[in-house]
Amino acid sequence: MVRTLLRVDCCLDPKPDLDNANVGRIMSTSFNLEKSLLLYAITDRHWTGEKTLLEQTEEALEGGATFIQIREKDLDEANFEAEAIALKKLCAKYKVPFVVNDNVELAKRIDADGVHVGQSDMEVLDVRTLLGPDKIIGVSAKNVEEALLAEKHGADYLGVGAVFPTSSKDDASEVSHLQLKEICSSVKIPVVAIGGITKNNVQQLKGSGICGISVISAIFSQKDIKSATMELRKNTEEMLKD
Repeated sequence: MVRTLLRVDCCLDPKPDLDNANVGRIMSTSFNLEKSLLLYAITDRHWTGEKTLLEQTEEALEGGATFIQIREKDLDEANFEAEAIALKKLCAKYKVPFVVNDNVELAKRIDADGVHVGQSDMEVLDVRTLLGPDKIIGVSAKNVEEALLAEKHGADYLGVGAVFPTSSKDDASEVSHLQLKEICSSVKIPVVAIGGITKNNVQQLKGSGICGISVISAIFSQKDIKSATMELRKNTEEMLKD
C-alpha cells in the first residue's frame, strides 16, 4: 500500500508553506525524500568491465546508496528501456527511489519513481503535466534564479554543481561553495551537491545546507563498489552532522 506523505524540506524551515503551491504539494510516495537524497548514485556503464550495470548497482545499494538515477547517453531506446526496467525492479527490492535522467517519456512508460532533467531538457511544468503529481522531479541548477524557477514550477529537489572539478560530464561548469550555500538558503526544497565529490573532499561541503551528495565515479569507478559506497556514506553522514 502506498503511503501519502507531505514532502520533507531539509534546508530551511521543515514546516511546509501551504501558500506556496509547490512546497505544499502532497506527494503519494513511500519514500522520505530528504533521507533518500543522502547518497544519490548515478549510473555509468563506462566502468562496468566484467560486471553488468545491474550487478554494480546492486553492490552500490548493498553499500548504502539511498537513491539511484539511470543515466544513459549512448544506448538505443529499446536497450535503455530494458536496463531501466531491470534497475527499477532492483531498487524496489531495496526500497530506494529510482529515477530516469532526461527521458521523461521513458520514465512515464516504465512507471519509474521520477525523472531528473537539466536546464536544456523538458520544462518542469511540462514534466509535471506528463508525469502527474505523485512522481519525483529533480532539476539541475547552477544559480539562485534557476533554483527558484524550478521550485516554483514544481521541482521536488535540486541537483547543484559541479561543486568540484569533474570529468564525468563534458559540459559541467563549476559552482562555488558560496553559490551552493546561497541556492540552499533561497529554496525550501532539498538540494544535493554534484560534481567531483569524493570521500576525501566531501567534508568541504559542511554547512552548505545540502541534504546529500550525488556521485558517479566515486562509486562506479571503484574496484570494490560496496566498500567504497559504505565509506562515502559514512563520510557524508559525518559531514551533515551539526
